[in-house]
Formats: sequence, C-alpha cells, structure tokens
Amino acid sequence: MKQQSGFTLIELIAVIVILGILAATALPRFIDLSDAAEDAALKGVAGALASASALNHANNIASDAGLAGPTPTTVATCPAVATLLEGGALPNTDYVITAGTGTPVTGATVSGGVGVQGGASTCTVTYKGHSASFVAYGVTTP
Repeated sequence: MKQQSGFTLIELIAVIVILGILAATALPRFIDLSDAAEDAALKGVAGALASASALNHANNIASDAGLAGPTPTTVATCPAVATLLEGGALPNTDYVITAGTGTPVTGATVSGGVGVQGGASTCTVTYKGHSASFVAYGVTTP
C-alpha cells in the first residue's frame, strides 16, 4: 500500500488563520484611508450647508407668503450659510467657505448671487486641500 503525503486539513486551516492575522495587523500600516475620510467629511459638510440653505430659503418663501413659522436667517454671502448649521458654525476652522466661480445659478424668484433676495450662487467649501461645492440661496429679512 502506498503512503500518501501532504498537509492535513487542520494544518491548512492553521496556516490560513495565521496568514489572516498577519494581514489584518500589517494592512493598516500600508493603507492610509485618512485622505478618503477627509474627502467624505468635506462632502458631508457641503451637503449639510446645501440642505440648511435650502431649508432657510423655503422658510423665507413661506414667510413671504404669510405662513407662520420660524423667522428666516439673513444670508447674503457664501460664508454666512455656516450660521444656519447647528451651533452656528462649521465643525472647525480648517473648513473655509468661499464664493464659487462661474455664473450664479438662477434663484427661485430672482437671477443673481447670494446677496440678492431669492438669488443663488454656487459656493465652495474647502478642507485640507479638498473642495466641494454647494448652492447657497440669498435671504434678506426686513
């Protein structure tokens, strides 16, 4: 009778487990995900700014129509949109909001930039070399 040689199933599983543990501990040293995390955080802040601006604009339209509700906040510049966020500011000072380049987008009632009632502009928020854009709507309160 011939004898078969090779590894047993237990030995193969043990080697695979050891290789998996080594890969799990060594992989974070070779892959840096902080760049992707910063980009995702920036996109989240840009989305929050866009949402806050749109809600404030909708509140302004409702107020102009005579509907009861909270008083809209004046927004005449791109950086002023940050005051609409919870706490009234960006998460930290590394975030910078600037006016976007190009033609302003058309607002609900008036074509023009953020400084015009009902106007809108594309603004840019930057964070550690990354940038994302959002639309800011102009709101002037009496």
